Amino acid sequence: MTVLPDHGIGIGWRPEIAGLVADLPGLRFTEVVAEALPTGTPPAMLTALRERGVTVVPHGTRLSLGGAEPVEKARLDRFVDAARRLSAPLASEHIAYVRGGGIEAGHLLPVPRSREAIAALTRNVRAVQAELPVPLALEPIAALFDWPDDELTEAQFLTEILERTDALLLLDVANVYANARNRGQDPLALLSALPLDRIAYVHVAGGAEADGRYHDTHTDPTPQPVFDLVSWLCARRRPPALMLERDGAYPPGPELRGELDRLADAAGYPRIT
Repeated sequence: MTVLPDHGIGIGWRPEIAGLVADLPGLRFTEVVAEALPTGTPPAMLTALRERGVTVVPHGTRLSLGGAEPVEKARLDRFVDAARRLSAPLASEHIAYVRGGGIEAGHLLPVPRSREAIAALTRNVRAVQAELPVPLALEPIAALFDWPDDELTEAQFLTEILERTDALLLLDVANVYANARNRGQDPLALLSALPLDRIAYVHVAGGAEADGRYHDTHTDPTPQPVFDLVSWLCARRRPPALMLERDGAYPPGPELRGELDRLADAAGYPRIT
């Protein structure tokens, strides 16, 4: 089911680290936030990566697939346009909602794990798929809370959504770790219960403890338990493409390259630095 290169190591493309990303000799793929991609011609450094054969995937954050309201046409059009302009082999978005009743939350919010929510998600995902010229991968988020009276486990909920929509899975191992830790569960048990046969690619990121909860910050180094989950995953299924996410508090180049090396080593993949 893997869509991106086997054994591929990538990093999220951000303007602040574009120079570092451009200098990674073994980079196989990268990901750009779809809503941050300017209309018209993509940034020159991103175009240069594509010309050298690096795959670029648009990653959406504002479609609000888990909302009760239909996906807004303008947001969907921009998402689809990003996939076309990047000649992407797939695009991805979150199983979450970001607005309701005309109010923007400014965050990715968890969807109740209910049959009603599955129906809304299925409707919205199919609406996106009807316009998108490439496969869609869905990412379960790191949730700081669960809604009361959930009808399904996370694995059951996700499996049913993917089966109904035939979407792929963007597995964020850091989100698995965060959710399990905040629920007092075993991260490996949660990971092994997910529909791993649907993986398109994998996110890895750092986080930190604050106020008694583990936060998926994307601004802290990746902790060793997350690398351990990567090692477990890569030893047991077809090697997935792995991508490091960093969205602020960027460390010096050597430190960031070192984190990429740790990711490659955890997976047993060749280093890209």
